[in-house]
Amino acid sequence: MTDLCIIGAGPAGFTAAIYAVRAGLSVRLFESSLYGGQIVNTPDVDNYPGLPGLSGAELAMKLYEHAARFGVEPETRTLTRVALHGEVKTLYAGEEAIPCRSVIIATGASHRKLGCPGEERLTGRGVSYCAACDGAFFRGKTVAVNGGGNTALEDALFLANACEKVYLIHRREEFRADRANIDAVKKRANIEFLLSRTVKEIRGEQKVEEIVLSGTAGQEEVTLPVSALFIAVGLQPNTALFEGQVALEGGYIKAGEDCRTNVPGVFAAGDVRTKDVRQLITAAADGAVAAIAAGKYLA
Repeated sequence: MTDLCIIGAGPAGFTAAIYAVRAGLSVRLFESSLYGGQIVNTPDVDNYPGLPGLSGAELAMKLYEHAARFGVEPETRTLTRVALHGEVKTLYAGEEAIPCRSVIIATGASHRKLGCPGEERLTGRGVSYCAACDGAFFRGKTVAVNGGGNTALEDALFLANACEKVYLIHRREEFRADRANIDAVKKRANIEFLLSRTVKEIRGEQKVEEIVLSGTAGQEEVTLPVSALFIAVGLQPNTALFEGQVALEGGYIKAGEDCRTNVPGVFAAGDVRTKDVRQLITAAADGAVAAIAAGKYLA
């Protein structure tokens, strides 16, 4: 029987596999689609220590090669259900039952999309879902942020430090963010509010050049020339498979910095767990923590 099954082959899952095998555990790593997670859609990764200038696809390949050196390669399987309680955990891929002694859930979270024309085509070419990851590429430029919660306002404040101008677009007249963040953005001279507006279209040939805004209160359409659009309308944790199996909080798997869930032998790592910072490096750190915790549990 396999010591540890890891669900999700992104930075958290790959790191967990590397640490677990080095600790002497037998490991299987499952991924339903392309390995690498969200980073494969990032053209430039500039915030992972020691590896500046890589594309997301190149970093994903390095993670794959590193895990493969230890004999772990992702198995492309779509898991249809799981049974995580008891000493033996069982994953199901259709009718196939896969037993194991412990599980690390590293299925990540998906950015909510606007669904407007140009969004998919220009993702990674000015359309971004992470200001901390990509903001530095637009220093001195005019950019826009779409969203009305704390993440959107914090992104706008972050970008205002480096960008010439930041448009803050929200579909309502009032923000949903904390009062401190609202007060902070109001004090920044280079942040302009565009309220009761939604992004209708994102335009550009090879990169973002302009966005078209429609009004939710009958205003005329507006076209804004911008170099980037940062979309901050929320994350959707990939946890549907685990409902009723582990405790969830706001859709995320409830687990602290030790990555332990409420079910013995089941751990959560990366963007799928409850946490404040969801970055490439924190996902990798979670993978290491979860693998070490799984080793201790099995011992």
